[in-house]
Amino acid sequence: MPELPEVETTRQGIAPYLEGKTIAGAIIRNSSLRWPIPDNLPETLTGAKIQNVTRRAKYLLIDCNLGTLILHLGMSGSLRILLTASGDVAELPGKHDHFDVILTDRTILRLRDPRRFGAVLWHTGNVFQHPLLTHLGPEPLTADFNAPWLLKKTRNSLASIKQTLLNGRIVAGIGNIYANEALFLAGINPKIAAGRIGMMRYEKLVQAIKHILQRAIQAGGSSLRDFVKSDGNPGYFQQHYAVYGREGQRCMQCNHMIKQLKQNHRSSFFCPNCQR
Repeated sequence: MPELPEVETTRQGIAPYLEGKTIAGAIIRNSSLRWPIPDNLPETLTGAKIQNVTRRAKYLLIDCNLGTLILHLGMSGSLRILLTASGDVAELPGKHDHFDVILTDRTILRLRDPRRFGAVLWHTGNVFQHPLLTHLGPEPLTADFNAPWLLKKTRNSLASIKQTLLNGRIVAGIGNIYANEALFLAGINPKIAAGRIGMMRYEKLVQAIKHILQRAIQAGGSSLRDFVKSDGNPGYFQQHYAVYGREGQRCMQCNHMIKQLKQNHRSSFFCPNCQR
């Protein structure tokens, strides 16, 4: 599943082509995504001017002044920018190309989603009051996400720290891969109860999370199944995984074996020697 770095990489890739532009129209080829695409969306979007492209957790928010287009990449989705010179025929849509936004300069934003777990939604008013966004915790790369916040939210919690990092009400959008990598960097076992972690270890964990996410964004995210950047190229952070997907391989720090376990149906990878 595309996680925060992949979504942020996508945002950075599409924003320069969309911001300040006017929408000429939209095409719905298959409305049956996680939630149905509104039938009247092409009519609603036509003539709208895109103000900016932002992100909240794993949701992309395209501010069209009169409302906000909310996009989610789901399990296998990706967004592509297609540039077409005057008179040229745009790249023909494939089987899994379900939605296009067409700008007046003939640029096309195309959603490809083979598994159809993504979303294309429209919201008027304050987008942060949308039911999908209103209960989200702080963004992990902002100052609002810090050790005192984690300490406050996890006092007496019996949930594992790995489960806690995947709880969007506590911190928005870290994702499974980067939770694994951050816990390794911070030297924290994914099984330990969040309520047993003190301020000093939380300081180290917060720094590790920010560091891992920033590195992943700089590397263009990870190539996960169908994920590609908006230019069609893969991300490369998977080449730097310390623990994720490395079960049975040697730890790069201590040479012990990396282990894997299931936590709430999600795989956790860790070094039992380095992570206590």
